[in-house]
Amino acid sequence: MSDKQRIGLIGAGLMGHGIGKNILLHGYSLTVLAHNNRKPIDSLLEKGATEADSPKAIAEASDIVILCVTGSPQIEAVVLGENGLLSGMKPGMVIVDCSTAEPSSTIEVAKKVHEAGGRYVDTPMVRTPVEAEAGKLALMTGGDKTTLEEIRPVLNCFADTLVYAGDVGAGHKLKLINNSIGLATAAVCAEVISAGIKGGVDMQGLRDIVVAGGSNSVMFERMMTVLLDGDESVFQFAIENAQKDLRYYTTMTQQQNSTSFMAESAHQTYVMASNLGYAGEFVPKLVDVMGRINDVDKKD
Repeated sequence: MSDKQRIGLIGAGLMGHGIGKNILLHGYSLTVLAHNNRKPIDSLLEKGATEADSPKAIAEASDIVILCVTGSPQIEAVVLGENGLLSGMKPGMVIVDCSTAEPSSTIEVAKKVHEAGGRYVDTPMVRTPVEAEAGKLALMTGGDKTTLEEIRPVLNCFADTLVYAGDVGAGHKLKLINNSIGLATAAVCAEVISAGIKGGVDMQGLRDIVVAGGSNSVMFERMMTVLLDGDESVFQFAIENAQKDLRYYTTMTQQQNSTSFMAESAHQTYVMASNLGYAGEFVPKLVDVMGRINDVDKKD
């Protein structure tokens, strides 16, 4: 084990726990940042991880640090803030950003890391906590190809698909594009499902005909699986995070002077859901939101 790189992990939540677990299973040492949510932290400690009380301590103990936090404000805080990664970073250390972030922020943070002698790559994820636990995430990678190739064995611990997007920040751009497609699709699905319920359409019939034709999508199938089968594990993504991701996407398109009519409409759907008290609920709850504003009871 001594010849393996030492790994740090900041953000051992729904996705980060699976990342950390699989890194440990492949024989790497792992240091995790302490957090009030003890369940995933304690689980990793039981599997052999050690715990640090600050990002600086994580940097001092690691050759590679993986970030799996909510968004750009959190990334900036753990990298650039007081007792941040930058304050404990050794020359050549690699920061691997698996979060979903604003590309403009990513580029600026990476610049400061590079100026301090470190390396920064963005490797945002797709798929769900189920795939994270199974070590089968898909990553979009942005940054120096040589660095990405160097850390590939670590990424392969928790991902079975790696796609190169371009320079630093391109991984996050691709992630926002991908998420915009999926989250806008989920919003449309919630809207039409609500219309179907109000119109008296049998929901199993709706599922069967859509799955059999060109309107089908992974998002539709996940929404219907939650609605009809009650299996929430297929779509564990909070509405407040969806709102954030779509805002990041529309900000990105504004900065590059691209239109984003559909994405902004979807974004406002999630804003509405959050304002109605559903921010912490998973995306399939949009069906309830649409039912609420359209006077529909999905149990009828």
